[in-house]
Amino acid sequence: MKVLITDKINEAAGKILNGTAQVDFVPTLSEDELVEKIKDYDALMIRSQTKVNKKILEAGKKLKIVGRAGVGVDNVDIEAATQNGIIVVNSPDGNTNAAAEHTLALMLAMSRNIPEAVMSVKEGKWERSKFTGVEVFGKTLGIIGFGKIGHHVANVAIALGMNVIVSDPYTTKEAVEKIGAKYVTSLDEFWPQCDYITIHTPKTKETTSLINKNTLNRMKKGVRIINCARGGIIDESALKEALQSGQVSAAAIDVFETEPDVTASPLYNCGCNIIMTPHLGASTAEAQFNVAIDVAEQIKEVLSGGSAKAAINIPALKSEILEPVKEYMSLAENLGELVVQLSKGNLKDINITVSGILSELNISPLEVAVQKGIFSSSVEGVNYVNAPLIAKKRGINIITSKSQKDCTFIGSISVTVTTDSGENTVTGALIAKNMPRIVRINDYNMSIEAEKHMLFVPHENKPAMVAKVAAVIGENNININRMQVAQKSNQKDNVSIMIITIDNDVNDKTMETINNINGVQNAQYIKLNA
Repeated sequence: MKVLITDKINEAAGKILNGTAQVDFVPTLSEDELVEKIKDYDALMIRSQTKVNKKILEAGKKLKIVGRAGVGVDNVDIEAATQNGIIVVNSPDGNTNAAAEHTLALMLAMSRNIPEAVMSVKEGKWERSKFTGVEVFGKTLGIIGFGKIGHHVANVAIALGMNVIVSDPYTTKEAVEKIGAKYVTSLDEFWPQCDYITIHTPKTKETTSLINKNTLNRMKKGVRIINCARGGIIDESALKEALQSGQVSAAAIDVFETEPDVTASPLYNCGCNIIMTPHLGASTAEAQFNVAIDVAEQIKEVLSGGSAKAAINIPALKSEILEPVKEYMSLAENLGELVVQLSKGNLKDINITVSGILSELNISPLEVAVQKGIFSSSVEGVNYVNAPLIAKKRGINIITSKSQKDCTFIGSISVTVTTDSGENTVTGALIAKNMPRIVRINDYNMSIEAEKHMLFVPHENKPAMVAKVAAVIGENNININRMQVAQKSNQKDNVSIMIITIDNDVNDKTMETINNINGVQNAQYIKLNA
């Protein structure tokens, strides 16, 4: 395994990854340089300087994960990464304090004219009256975006005696009011109330130029604006006009559309009351250490076969959703692998039914795991990122339901695959903590642990059947680990099934010999990634 780290990232990342992969630190690369270099790497770790576009992602044939040491991922083509089955992760918490503190520092510096006053004193002047400022106490701070950073800013602002109002369609009135702020549902209501406005949202189609000539004119005259989120959320030309007219009395901007060429911004040398800093929101020693550690640990986990806790393009695997069901993930994947190998024909529908404690939880991670298992035997490079995309492209229906019936187990998952040749159902459950088992295959009840090599041998209930099958396996130098004979819940046709776990592959000739035993009915060899 090889990991490429570009941009300036704390060396602690390399220490975490050493032992799992070879780590190469390089300076920020151009597009052509990265296209050429990425071919040999399994993972890429970046900050904001490196732009990871479709061309680069398609060149990374071995690439499994791109890690952004920070929050924003607008420098990564998420759609192209998903198409290529590449996980994109960030560090949503690592720079929360740093970004919030920089926002508050800019707000206070802007209010008290600190940068201008510093320059004046350094020039030998003493101009106290010229730099009379305003207090934030009692003023209204409007926060757009109530994620972790916006939440932290709100708490401190309230402690400073400010009135805080929040606009964010992805939060709730209860969450905002819990900290003593006011929730505003409409931006039309939001704009005219604010003495200060600060932005804490990602740059998306909806937020690009959110603050523009129209919205600036709807704000309270003399409003002060802070942006430590992303360049492009504010129309910089419109902001310049508003500063020059006095509609906006001051601004503090940390992010720009033209980074790193700030001279190309309309705000550069505009002669207005504006503070400009070079994207310092996350630039503290603590934040850089935290995001490097966070993303490196996620890359290590993914390269070791695990899951990332902050995967941008796998919403189902967000840590808060995954955590309650994580003990069922491997089981769900194994059920998908098993049921599709038991089936013949073209896949049409996948039905997933959960019961027990799972009926009370968000099971979207389990849906992804089942799909990954189902496609792993027929699609090269399938993973949690592209499995749902494969199902969608193939027109396969994914139907999920939650059973409220009493469950014998802590929680169980049933997966039914329907093809143009029929259907098969397998059920798995946790029979105790950390003890996942396959408990039913179609009409057969059982309790077996999923293993890499398994034989399923339906047969007539008559003497010596087990011995005859075991003899063939032994004659082909295959070791049997475990064996169980299961019967149908309604034993009318006198047929049972042997479930045999073994050490290695079974070739076609051996399977033909087993199927030629009198009384054996369609024995199958199943290979799982268990």
